[in-house]
Amino acid sequence: MKKIGVLALQGAFKEHINIIKAIGHEAVEIRKTEQLDDIDGIILPGGESTAMGKLLDDFKIKDILVSKIKRGLPVWGTCAGMILLAAQLDSDEDAHLKVMDIKVRRNAYGSQIDSFITKEVIEGVSHKEIPMVFIRAPYIVDVGENVELLHCIDGNIVAARQDNMLATSFHPELTDDTTFHEYFINMTNKKFV
Repeated sequence: MKKIGVLALQGAFKEHINIIKAIGHEAVEIRKTEQLDDIDGIILPGGESTAMGKLLDDFKIKDILVSKIKRGLPVWGTCAGMILLAAQLDSDEDAHLKVMDIKVRRNAYGSQIDSFITKEVIEGVSHKEIPMVFIRAPYIVDVGENVELLHCIDGNIVAARQDNMLATSFHPELTDDTTFHEYFINMTNKKFV
């Protein structure tokens, strides 16, 4: 059984917690730096990336989290979590954790009314169709050479991986499908140092 942390400062963390428990693993709401010491991986959930970035600083979690990710802690960012991981943002604002060699466009699909759901096969993750929920979603506009593109929709990169880091524009936690959570749990079985 793996112990998976979910950043619980803001956003849709409870949904991730519920899925991790449903597939037989331990889930921990992360709000303090010491909680980062005893986990096998961490999920950065959807929510408001600017608020989460500020709270990471306020709670003194940011520098320790960056250090742990750079030393190989598996991390998965969904939607706002993808924005937090990005080395660059496609805007004037400064990036947050700057650990993943991707450039992300915030709210790339527009406002709340432009949200949508689709189902597609993501090769390398599953042979079955996976439901993907996009809510004010970002997407990746540029990647470094060590980043593996996992999936594109209409030419836009919506899922990518770089070593111990996984990023998705969409919200697997808002569906009944556990494929992506299982994929992330499998990532925690590898050593990335």
